[in-house]
Amino acid sequence: MKTTRLRQHARSIFKAALAAADPYDAVVRNLERVRYDRFRHIYVVGAGKAGASMARAAEHVLGRRITAGLLNVKYGHVARLRYIELNECGHPVPDERGVAGSIRITEIVERAGREDLVICLVSGGASALTPLPAEPITLEEKQATTRLLLACGANIHEINAVRKHISRFKGGQLARLAAPAAVHALLLSDVIGDNLDVIGSGPTAPDASTFARAAAIFDHYGIRDRVPASVRERIEAGIRGEIPETPKPGDPLFDRVRNVVVGSNRLALDAAAARARELGYRTLVLSSQIEGETREIARMHASIAREIVDSGRPLKPPACIVTGGETTVTLKGQGLGGRNQEFVLAAAIDIAGLPATVVLSAGTDGTDGPTDAAGAIADGDTLARKPDAAAYLAANDSYHYFEPLGDLLKTGPTHTNVADVRLLLVGS
Repeated sequence: MKTTRLRQHARSIFKAALAAADPYDAVVRNLERVRYDRFRHIYVVGAGKAGASMARAAEHVLGRRITAGLLNVKYGHVARLRYIELNECGHPVPDERGVAGSIRITEIVERAGREDLVICLVSGGASALTPLPAEPITLEEKQATTRLLLACGANIHEINAVRKHISRFKGGQLARLAAPAAVHALLLSDVIGDNLDVIGSGPTAPDASTFARAAAIFDHYGIRDRVPASVRERIEAGIRGEIPETPKPGDPLFDRVRNVVVGSNRLALDAAAARARELGYRTLVLSSQIEGETREIARMHASIAREIVDSGRPLKPPACIVTGGETTVTLKGQGLGGRNQEFVLAAAIDIAGLPATVVLSAGTDGTDGPTDAAGAIADGDTLARKPDAAAYLAANDSYHYFEPLGDLLKTGPTHTNVADVRLLLVGS
């Protein structure tokens, strides 16, 4: 089996995963089950990279029943709508448009009364897209905190635990603002385990994290003295009980709140596996919950490739290994890239020389880090074409390694987001 054909198959398998992650049909199915005649007003709010697709589905079902609506979405991730406004703003680093949109969302939900319904549409990226800092923290100070956490390798659970406690929006606080209205939240999960309090930092879910947990994260990464003073002081005041905690499980305000996961990484991986089997591969979905340092996870995948080639374990070729989840990159260089591109570059080094072996990793949202690529693809001959991979990896410059090779995956905005899909193909 030629490498060119393996590459074509890898792209086709990833395309199947994207199709399964499309939230439009899932939102339509869920909204069609709800009786709306008992509500006086219906408000649609939310945030996330898949916001445009989810809002379009809400308009399809509800149409003129929508009293008002606003979603914060990433720049460029938009659609033409009639009843719901899309507010473009910054991701992964929040900006002032995100703050303005978040304020307007809170104003909309605060209008809702007991006879009204608030539909909240949340997808990956919602945390960064709804930056409503708790006073006296400024947006710049929240941005600095986000950058510190991203650079030190904190995972999404840790980042969200901090965000909730320096925000007026996250960690169940949007549900608190909407009370006593009924709240129906539809969630497209991009987090490992699909925890309700982690997806989008859980704006409508009970929050299990605490101020003490946020402080422990700072200490774990050795950045407590580096975060802005206002952030540190708020966290410490919360620990002393001077600031109310986020709403916890059992709070009566959640009696009229319903949270439903409508899409996830697992569904995307299952679709990828089905497509791989159609193409004739012995296929194994290894895990949808892989996290950790990107380069280490890449080496693990490369080791599996070598084992398949050498011994036919865990699958005999032609074989396809599918994994999901979300890894982290500890930045040391000044290059350009994202976790998926870095994964493929690290894996390419370790599979160098292996026959008929291809690795692909990409984000289902169509963007990987601060780049226009979703990810990258490589094979056992990639280093023969461009042997200076180690230098690019040391500089965290995977984008510029793959760009001249034509091996970046560029999908454009996909209007979904269910974390990452990684593929390892070994031909016969």
